[in-house]
Amino acid sequence: MSGKTSASPATYSPSSTTQKKKRTPTQIDSDSVRPDGRTLHQCRPAFLRTGAVNSASGSAYAEFGNTKVIVSVYGPRESKKAMMYSNNGRLNCNVSYTTFATPVLGQAPDTKDLSSMLHKALEGAIILKSFPKTTVDVFALVLESGGSDLPVITTCASLALADAGIMLYDMIASVSVSCLGKNILIDPVSEEESHQDGSLMITCMPSRNEVTQMTITGEWSTTKINEAMQLCLDACSKLGKIMRSCLKEAVSGPQE
Repeated sequence: MSGKTSASPATYSPSSTTQKKKRTPTQIDSDSVRPDGRTLHQCRPAFLRTGAVNSASGSAYAEFGNTKVIVSVYGPRESKKAMMYSNNGRLNCNVSYTTFATPVLGQAPDTKDLSSMLHKALEGAIILKSFPKTTVDVFALVLESGGSDLPVITTCASLALADAGIMLYDMIASVSVSCLGKNILIDPVSEEESHQDGSLMITCMPSRNEVTQMTITGEWSTTKINEAMQLCLDACSKLGKIMRSCLKEAVSGPQE
């Protein structure tokens, strides 16, 4: 793999809190530190790289804690299916896991559902009319599943599309939270997701302040939903800046 990397993992947490005593996921309260040392509203450091796959039209690698994803984009290329439907381009998305991505073989989530959700998240940000009657294929491969897989996949895919020169209304950033008892944990790891009472994920175009996808599981009060949405939107805004910085570094790199 080659390509331009960000100098070091960058943070995009919506807020900071004082670190206190470490506890297990089921024991977390507002004064606790999570199993990986973060506070409730602290995101994992984000490491991003473009140009990770030389043979692709565009590609990106993302590492958020132990969650590691690589996305390859191919196209636009001729598509008979796209020609049959309209003059707009066609987007295909495929998500898969390596055999060693999860601690136990066969524990990977339903990739068909993930592929569908990735398609819905990206479609609203791509200017499909810019590549009429052709197809853009997005292949996401999860190298290691460490929690919050879909938000990392979506963010990485957006970066890969930009690297491929696909016209976008805006970059796509995605962040999720877990509800655990009375608390909301941003950017949960696998251990926290396994104990969560509910989850909320937001995918948005930060510069346009537009949400392209929101998914909710479990029972949420109106107050908690509002708090969770604000946390995600704030983190997405900061993550979007990190993504743009990664692209700028990739462009300026050859000139240095």
